[in-house]
Amino acid sequence: MFGIATTELLDEVVRREMYCLEPGELSDYDPLIETIGERRFVLIGEASHGTHEFYRERAQLTKRLIEEKGFDAVAVEADFPDADRVNRFVCGTGNDENAVDALGGFRRFPAWMWRNADVLDFVGWLRSYNDSLPKMLPRVGFFGLDLYSLQTSIDAVIRYLNGVDPEAAAVARKRYSCFDHFDEDTQLYGYSTAFGLSRSCEDEVVEQLLEIYERAADLARSDGRIARVEYFSAAQNARLVRNAERYYRLMYRSDVSSWNLRDAHMAETLAELDQHLTAENGRPAKIVVWEHNSHLGDARATEMGRRGEWNVGQLCRERYGNNSFLIGFTTFEGTVTAADNWGEPAHRMRVRKALPESVEEVFHRSGIGRFFLHFDGASQCDSALRVPLLERAIGVIYRPETERQSHYFKARLSQQFDAVIHIDETRAVEPLERSARWAAGEAETFPSGV
Repeated sequence: MFGIATTELLDEVVRREMYCLEPGELSDYDPLIETIGERRFVLIGEASHGTHEFYRERAQLTKRLIEEKGFDAVAVEADFPDADRVNRFVCGTGNDENAVDALGGFRRFPAWMWRNADVLDFVGWLRSYNDSLPKMLPRVGFFGLDLYSLQTSIDAVIRYLNGVDPEAAAVARKRYSCFDHFDEDTQLYGYSTAFGLSRSCEDEVVEQLLEIYERAADLARSDGRIARVEYFSAAQNARLVRNAERYYRLMYRSDVSSWNLRDAHMAETLAELDQHLTAENGRPAKIVVWEHNSHLGDARATEMGRRGEWNVGQLCRERYGNNSFLIGFTTFEGTVTAADNWGEPAHRMRVRKALPESVEEVFHRSGIGRFFLHFDGASQCDSALRVPLLERAIGVIYRPETERQSHYFKARLSQQFDAVIHIDETRAVEPLERSARWAAGEAETFPSGV
């Protein structure tokens, strides 16, 4: 049964065991970096897709992991081909002249997730960091884990095959033409096939993926790293098309099935990336993952698990054990960049103060604006926060008028994450393209000291 821990106990243990954070004092994270140690997978979440502080603090932690712990890549909740363009830029192998251009692939809703000022700063930093490395050392990469880019990934597979085997490209083009009469409308494809209005393209996408896998040695026959990297990208895009085709068919049948397929795809892509980087670098890869709390916090500690859903955080713990480390974020109030409905323009919205009996409200009562907690399995805080509390999750859509139903769920925080960072008052992330509505949004409230 879900219950509420006593206010007195929660307040006491949170105040006693928190690590306070001062704005801009990166050394305040020293205990967290030390706790992460030599773990190879550090998953850093966000409680919304539109909060500046989540992006900024996540980037600062990632920079330290790259510089001090030798991390090899950042894998994000983004489509593989769009992130691949960024990867080529930061590794110095692409055609884009600057970070703004490199983010140009992120055009579909919600573009602000990656085309924002904080990501722009990080991508620019990563390019500079890579440029400073000796030529013989591998570059730190930037990769996408998500599966929404069915058509873009089809184009990437055909483009790759055109360069290495034009006849194979013609075969792939014929197979993928199964999607042509849907005019790149993936949701129409999903609806039509789910309800028997059109046959699926399942056989074609599976055949194409198997052919690429079976011809791996031949397609990457050129000696050298570039050929292997190009093949890896093509194979990931072909696998993405296979999984995306199934995802769009399932989305009209079962929310649980489509959620599980998506997160399984992201975890599988992470595993493929791990194997690829490990082989390329000659040592076990170390990867930072950026996704929403709902993907990175262990689903077994939330209502998601009770519904039969799993997520990336759970799958990573099951696969990598103590080699994984999960970090969540929370906030009490502020502003957020979000949309009213899917596909609509984003604007700045006021985030309501957290509900009573929520973990955010518990943290707010501490009176400390910024801090983190580490759950080691033995502390009093770990024990106290195993009791289910309300927790807020804002995605790309925010509906404050139905906030309890739309954005809260119950979770056992200390089992959901290995650590959590709380920033009491936060502000909206700044999109690179700021619409008139965004600029005229809710009056901005900046946390003190920012």
